[in-house]
Amino acid sequence: MLNFEFQNPTRIVFGKETVAQLDTLIPKNARVLILYGGQSAERNGTLAEVRTALGQREYREFGGIEPNPSYETLLKAIEQVRTEKLDFLLAVGGGSVIDGTKFVAAAESFNGDPWQILQTFGGAVTQALPLGVVVTLPATGSEMNCGAVVTRKSTKTKAFFTTPLVFPQFSILDPTKTYTLPARQLANGVVDSFTHIVEQYLTYPVDGRIQDRLAEGLLQTLIEIGPKVVKEPADYDTRANLMWTATMALNGLVGAGVPQDWATHLVGHELTAQYGLDHAQTLAVLLPSMLDVRRDEKRAKLLQFAERVWGITQGSEDQQIDQAIAKTRAFFETLGVKTRLADYGISADAIDGLVRQLEVHGMTALGEHQNVTLEVSRKVYEASL
Repeated sequence: MLNFEFQNPTRIVFGKETVAQLDTLIPKNARVLILYGGQSAERNGTLAEVRTALGQREYREFGGIEPNPSYETLLKAIEQVRTEKLDFLLAVGGGSVIDGTKFVAAAESFNGDPWQILQTFGGAVTQALPLGVVVTLPATGSEMNCGAVVTRKSTKTKAFFTTPLVFPQFSILDPTKTYTLPARQLANGVVDSFTHIVEQYLTYPVDGRIQDRLAEGLLQTLIEIGPKVVKEPADYDTRANLMWTATMALNGLVGAGVPQDWATHLVGHELTAQYGLDHAQTLAVLLPSMLDVRRDEKRAKLLQFAERVWGITQGSEDQQIDQAIAKTRAFFETLGVKTRLADYGISADAIDGLVRQLEVHGMTALGEHQNVTLEVSRKVYEASL
């Protein structure tokens, strides 16, 4: 294993009827801004529970944070925090709302253009407002990490930052809050979590046995419960396992002491920025192709993936890898998430523009070996048609 330091100060409050614990988790004298996305949190009663739990605290609300939260919208939230002198942020939603809230927390007192936070990948952040989370959509794991992704609509740029200063102080995970989610969002959550794990697992061997087994167990859990989550009536145990797997997938533990990739995510960001695909849709399209194009450098771990996750032991090495990639693609399709660019109306004519944007955004040396060049990314796009 590689040398590493694992830090995660987020307190997790897991289970039914846990929103009421906000009363003990947030300081009594806090001036709170509740941030959320659309109207689902209102319709399903979560916002009403949050308001009740806040009791006599002063609070304001900011809604309308988009999937793939936009920089332009978040600037309005920052202005509200400053104008109304609010000092605690509460994200009620999924990964987009949480990511957006992290950006607001970092940018509220930032001295300069807030976009510098993203241009420096978080390095310019020196302080941030405290924040907490009520999760309504399990997918990104943002409730227990210190990273965030923000989209600037005006330039079609999707960028990320990370800083320990935006770790949530706490995150409330009540699996019953997922009961009213549509199948598309649930399927996206499974794909997102699956790919998060793969990006930290399918690299090269460093004898990280604990991390490998943890990753494999999480992947097998998603394979077992994914179709149930999407196609069957909600039940507490299945949703609880999905919610905890999504959190564990990206809280830093799976990737502790092992190399990490993230090329699929970064190449996929351009599909979201340019064509508006859901984040998980870009992952479902690109991951099988990324594994195929880079099979030689990932061979040892791909064979391990084939055997331990999919139970594939017969045939030549390349046949086993082919089968593992095919099963991964089929799993995504089983969830109802399409895995070809053509399924989203994107043709070969788009590839030049996508590669050009990767270059503009400096995504020219990606992956665990920094050898995913623009030419490799082009091959991945081409293999995804």
